[in-house]
Amino acid sequence: MFGILIADYTTTKQPVILQMRQERISQDAFMRDVREHILQYYDTSREVRCGALTQFEQYIFGYSRLTNLINSPEVSDIRCVRHDSIRIKRKGRRMAADVKFGSAQEYRSFIDMLATRNHVNISNLNAIQRFTDVGSSEDFILRFTVVMPLLTTYEQPYLCIRKVPKNFPEMPALVKAGMMSGEVAEMLVERFREGSTLICGGNSSGKTTILNALKETIPEDRSVLITQQADELTTKGHPDMMFLHSLPGMAESQVSYDLKDISIAGLTMDVDYFIVGEVKGEEAMYLLNAAYTGQICAATIHAPSADKALEKVADYSMYGSQYSRDELMKMLSCFHTVVFMRGYKVCQVYDVIGWSQKVKNILYRKLYVDAELARREKEANEIPYVREDIVGIPVI
Repeated sequence: MFGILIADYTTTKQPVILQMRQERISQDAFMRDVREHILQYYDTSREVRCGALTQFEQYIFGYSRLTNLINSPEVSDIRCVRHDSIRIKRKGRRMAADVKFGSAQEYRSFIDMLATRNHVNISNLNAIQRFTDVGSSEDFILRFTVVMPLLTTYEQPYLCIRKVPKNFPEMPALVKAGMMSGEVAEMLVERFREGSTLICGGNSSGKTTILNALKETIPEDRSVLITQQADELTTKGHPDMMFLHSLPGMAESQVSYDLKDISIAGLTMDVDYFIVGEVKGEEAMYLLNAAYTGQICAATIHAPSADKALEKVADYSMYGSQYSRDELMKMLSCFHTVVFMRGYKVCQVYDVIGWSQKVKNILYRKLYVDAELARREKEANEIPYVREDIVGIPVI
């Protein structure tokens, strides 16, 4: 019955949905229309009618069959591969979800509804879409990636949802959760305030989580500009933080603002801290410009270890500049601290000493290395890039 109700309101009853979306009728009036429609056209038991009505209300105002997963504090990621194949990450472990859509048609209708609600066009000209919902959930910011069947192998859309807690953990909570020791936390807070910090790691390693916590330690008499692709970084009450997000261009519109555009604007503002949510392209050059002129900066980036993070910034910077790699690396020595995350733990903290003309690279000093990482390096007989002959400290 739920599937039939969806079909009715996406075809013959669609004008009523549009009236509600345009606020020409209230949500209560819309649900009264649904109740009357069920009573008039569906000859079934009261229990079945009530169940269908509840499901439909979640479909329209919540997230349909995914609502309980989105509300669950234990679930951080949801991946819909097919209508009947939904995977989740619960407490860091990937597993099958205990829900599925009733049919491929219901799943596609849900994707269309999702796009309409978030004012996103998912035509073949926009077959890959990324967008963020900051208002539907009281507890989470929802980041969506949708890939339409034009590009998928099995003729159904892919939907990935990343849940970012609005009540994000601050540094004491991260210490309690085991991300780092109290001593490492104190060191990171002090260094974050003193100079530019780069946080690196892989997917879901905790980069954004620790950056969110560190920026909350910025004194209230300092101004902060945060640029990001998705609205993942927020504040719990800092009075002088501005947040800007990119606006992807649509095939039907020439209006677009990427992180490069926003970063350029940021350099003209009177801010004490310039933060980029995640460096992915040419905006790296503008982050570097800000840091090189003495502004305190912070950012996250994908990199496999602390000593590779600044090299990655240099790679991205080369996309939009005429500088050589060596010139960029020399400029990047203005960064103060590099942090490497893995598995929601701080694994490496490096102090950036400066550029070495002799080895044509940046020199680092190890401030902290996680014991487990040190053990793995020793067992694998790996020699870290930061060696005794460069910085005068023992090799782990």
